[in-house]
Amino acid sequence: MAGVSGGNDFQWCFSQVKGAIDEDVAEDFGGYVASLELVVGSDRVPDVTVLRPSDIISTVEFNYSGELLATGDKGGRVVIFQHEQESKNRPQLRGEYNVYSTFQSHEPEFDYLKSLEIEEKINKIRWLPQQNSAHFLLSTNDKTIKLWKISERDKRAEGYNLKDEEGRLRDPFRISSLRVPVLMPMDLMVEASPRRIFANAHTYHINSISVNSDHETYLSADDLRINLWHLEITDRSFNIVDIKPANMEELTEVITAAECHPHQCNVFVYSSSKGTIRLCDMRAAALCDRHSKFFEEPEDPSSRSFFSEIISSISDVKFSHSGRYMMTRDYLSVKVWDLNMENRPVETYQVHEYLRSKLCSLYENDCIFDKFECCWNGSDSAIMTGSYNNFFRMFDRNTRRDITLEASRESSKPRATLKPRKVSTGGKRKKDEISVDSLDFNKKILHTAWHPKENVIAVAATNNLYIFQDKIN
Repeated sequence: MAGVSGGNDFQWCFSQVKGAIDEDVAEDFGGYVASLELVVGSDRVPDVTVLRPSDIISTVEFNYSGELLATGDKGGRVVIFQHEQESKNRPQLRGEYNVYSTFQSHEPEFDYLKSLEIEEKINKIRWLPQQNSAHFLLSTNDKTIKLWKISERDKRAEGYNLKDEEGRLRDPFRISSLRVPVLMPMDLMVEASPRRIFANAHTYHINSISVNSDHETYLSADDLRINLWHLEITDRSFNIVDIKPANMEELTEVITAAECHPHQCNVFVYSSSKGTIRLCDMRAAALCDRHSKFFEEPEDPSSRSFFSEIISSISDVKFSHSGRYMMTRDYLSVKVWDLNMENRPVETYQVHEYLRSKLCSLYENDCIFDKFECCWNGSDSAIMTGSYNNFFRMFDRNTRRDITLEASRESSKPRATLKPRKVSTGGKRKKDEISVDSLDFNKKILHTAWHPKENVIAVAATNNLYIFQDKIN
């Protein structure tokens, strides 16, 4: 098998990489934004010489149509890429995206009451379904959520009565006739403007935001609470989950992720650091402290170790597009749950089981606390998640086949086919295999996104955004 996508065999090939490739580019706005046409058509890619922490990508998200792709970084910036329209002359443009808009979403702040610095890092971006020509998205840092409007303007009004062409006020006594302003064409300008700011509702760091299927409300979750917001109301929200104990010394778990059901606006799930998932129904009570369903896989006593609780913590939870299943990611595996079966997952996929023997060193360098995300393809037939050494994994749910690919500049020639990678866990290492001892744990794929309709994927590798597409045989 060369690739994974709902039972169809194909190969993944390189499309684009966005990112800083030298010092000059790295000094530009956002590093990974500058000079977008980076390596398409180039045989050689220079090494990165400057990496600023603010350039590290912290979230990736396609919109509902896949036409736009948004990224957020640790510097509080949001960069939106637009899909390049295909043409008969260049049919390979299906997986190409170019910069559409760039704006500063959040700035660093300081909470004087708590003597606490609030980072500008973008934790999550979520698109709203498009209702008109404008696009809307929610972005959040640790404390504040913002609703942004992204709109185009290609006309401007000319012929004002009280202003001259340069914008200066005219003497009203010299105005002898009435003019009707006319709209004149101008160069396309994309504007990003904050429409709502939702602040002061979270005591702890926000880890999730999720737009509800009613398109009017959304939820936000921090370590101990989940709030429900209306998109038009910024000064109040409803607390729907609160797991904070009266005595903080009795705290045993925290909320790690939360998401609304894609079709039922009254249903949502949240995961915990204990590896459990709770499904709640907002019709049952105003405060959803009592869950409707409780998903947990019994632990095998024979495999219990010092690290068991850490590696069982769920870092991401995602409903399938159909709403029948949900997927959770813990440190070593991805699990698919049927919403009608709570006692165990229906599918379990090992992401990097070869790291189980390395947990001690991963604990010492804090990598064991990395939060990997996961995503579905458009038909829910395949899933993708990240690993170390810039590896990312794909699993075909129909054939149960899997593949390991690498986001690397070495394979970033136009339409270059990605070669499957394999990790050697011991014994004699075969050709093209990489030893588990030589994996680079500083290179990690935490954030990935899959186009909702096509086999186009976006993979964030530190300060670079790789875009790959299928290459049908």
